[in-house]
Amino acid sequence: MKVSRRQMVARSAALAACGLATPYFSTAGAETRTQPRSKNDQFGIGTIGMRYQGSVIAEKARLHGPIVAIADVDRHVREQARASFGSTPAIYEDYRKVLDRKDVDVVLIATPDHWHTQMLLDACRAGKDVYIEKPLTLTINEGKQLLPVVQETGRIVQVGSWQRSDWQFRLAVELVRAGRLGKLRKVSCITGPNPSGGPFVERPVPGHLNWDLWQGQTMAVPYIEERCHYTFRWWYEYSGGKVTDWGAHDIDIAQWAINEYPATIEGQAQLPQVPHGYNVATQFQAVVRYPSGVILEIGDGGRQGTMFEGELGRIFVNRGVLSGAPVEQLADDPLPRERYQAYDFDDLTCPNRTGKLDAIVSHMANFFHCVRQRRQPISDVKSQHRSVSTCHLANIAMRLGRPLKWDAAREQFLGDNEADEWLQRQQRKGFEIA
Repeated sequence: MKVSRRQMVARSAALAACGLATPYFSTAGAETRTQPRSKNDQFGIGTIGMRYQGSVIAEKARLHGPIVAIADVDRHVREQARASFGSTPAIYEDYRKVLDRKDVDVVLIATPDHWHTQMLLDACRAGKDVYIEKPLTLTINEGKQLLPVVQETGRIVQVGSWQRSDWQFRLAVELVRAGRLGKLRKVSCITGPNPSGGPFVERPVPGHLNWDLWQGQTMAVPYIEERCHYTFRWWYEYSGGKVTDWGAHDIDIAQWAINEYPATIEGQAQLPQVPHGYNVATQFQAVVRYPSGVILEIGDGGRQGTMFEGELGRIFVNRGVLSGAPVEQLADDPLPRERYQAYDFDDLTCPNRTGKLDAIVSHMANFFHCVRQRRQPISDVKSQHRSVSTCHLANIAMRLGRPLKWDAAREQFLGDNEADEWLQRQQRKGFEIA
């Protein structure tokens, strides 16, 4: 889109005025409590992004404290959200106003994927503990930026891949790790197909929406209603389609059980060529191979869920079913009763991999419990970075259409500079992640 010099000057002035052209550092976190709270303490909760999933997680979080501040770039959304919480929270267009508040201890982030990393970085630097929706990142390099900041700031971060807290998925993983399938050979993840659509009509930007701020790091384009809100998922600029949207659930469960990082990836996809239309793959499949020889197959067609196959049988799990001979055999041969802490279950060096996971009643409750105890939650940043990296690797292989070798220790491709370029995305000037 062509932009006149006058428009460019106006935009630069606006960015400078609100500080978006420079890295954001809040001083509010200096007084934020880091010591464990008593179980009766209430948290001041700030929310960023209140459309769809944002309102869902806010309802769950309000059991642990009041919603005191709301941010959303859509005025209609933020006003409706405030009304649903008794008209008491303060509302803002700029999310950093929430981070500046000293009465905000915990922040919920439920924006489109392309804003996750910068908002999480800013929240951690502001001294806030964070519950952030999945997928954690838009690119692999974003995850590499996140890890040291989360560690250095000491913040507790829970990613909303809530299947880790569901007993069916957790039991499936326990059975695999306990050797009930014998040697694991293959895992299949069916995420379901991406929708197709377009061409869509360019429209004037609604007066209640800050479209420039919504786009953030992505390249500025004319407003198309279908790019925004829920359907952002089907545009590669802002997401990764079903591979990251559902993969952050099902591929995460697969990799949790496999307990390794990828070695090679190959894939293929049918990419739509509709101008001004959805551009994530309409048909896709990928194969990920791990050092032990386990194969992870990812596809769009078939029964949605995760299938584990080993030398002794199979286990299938999705949000409605947990089935397979090893599951039926639990009646006569239950798993050992020894327990170990859930937050150790993702440690690849953990010596005890056969004990039963501690029960988790609620993914959100696990987050607040870990905030009080200053312990890592079940869906921590490190494990989720690795899981969503596998999703990103699959998308990259599909788009390049050739086998790729992955160096998991260095988190880059082996001898493939072209593939390495896909570890990041071009970022719009003034919105670079820092």
